[in-house]
Amino acid sequence: MAEIRWAGCWMVVFLSGCHIVPEIAHQPMIHNPFPQLGKVAVAPFFNLSTDPSVNGREFAAAYFNELQQIPGFEVVPVGVVEQVMRENAIDLSSPADARRLAKLLDVDAVVIGAVTEFTPFYPPRCGLRVEWYAHNPCFHPVPVGYGLPWGTTEEEYIPDRLRLEAELEQAKVIAEELSPAPPVEVSGTPGDQEATAAAASIKPVSANSSATGPLAETVLPPPGGNEPCWPTDEPVLRHTSVYNGHDNDVVEALKSYTSFQKDDRPGEWHAYLQRSHDFIRFCCRMHLYEMLTARGGADQTRVVFRMRPSR
Repeated sequence: MAEIRWAGCWMVVFLSGCHIVPEIAHQPMIHNPFPQLGKVAVAPFFNLSTDPSVNGREFAAAYFNELQQIPGFEVVPVGVVEQVMRENAIDLSSPADARRLAKLLDVDAVVIGAVTEFTPFYPPRCGLRVEWYAHNPCFHPVPVGYGLPWGTTEEEYIPDRLRLEAELEQAKVIAEELSPAPPVEVSGTPGDQEATAAAASIKPVSANSSATGPLAETVLPPPGGNEPCWPTDEPVLRHTSVYNGHDNDVVEALKSYTSFQKDDRPGEWHAYLQRSHDFIRFCCRMHLYEMLTARGGADQTRVVFRMRPSR
């Protein structure tokens, strides 16, 4: 019976004049490159755009959905985050609020996002600025270029865009290190004054002095280590980007994104430019992809064989 069914299927294909041909697609894959940031909470996004209709909860839910699909992350639902914020009167107006929320939720980091620009009509535009605040105040900002294969045979495959971003990031770090430190006020006995001055002269290291990528333990020290703690109010991750529906790179990324979605609705990728909810989810995925791949989160692309009829 099985042979008869297969024969019938092929006969239908033959009589219809169609041929089933395999199409090879390469799906970009990413993972969590930071084991210290495994459990994450996403708070409702702020609206910094000129569009008063922007719903921060919708953006947070889209970010949650895309982040949850990335291997290595466990994400707290947005509704749970909102409830804890209401019960404890947390408005996320400071890094201290973010760390307090992280403690209450028992997570490694809290995501605070903002919509900087939004145009739902064709061609859509979406600007996102997202910051991750670690529960551990000793986790310093992870710069662009972290975890990339600098100094290896794979370095030549690092995209020019990431290479430039890493160089600019490193130049910024070097400029900050060369800036004179502000004067330190000391008081107490001469011994106390000497100790305070000595402590102030030591600066925490957040990156190497070269563009070969910072060491993991200088930015995100492993749990249980004995490294000294240099508290910071800076977010451990920060990424800002704007996505324009008329931009060729954005359109090509959208085509790839939609081709791996199980979506039977008509319109394919064109429809995502007309449906703001779908475009928002795509932008959140792009934002995460850019932020993580710039810091060592890229995997090898997954080869997928898809069967499509061709006349």
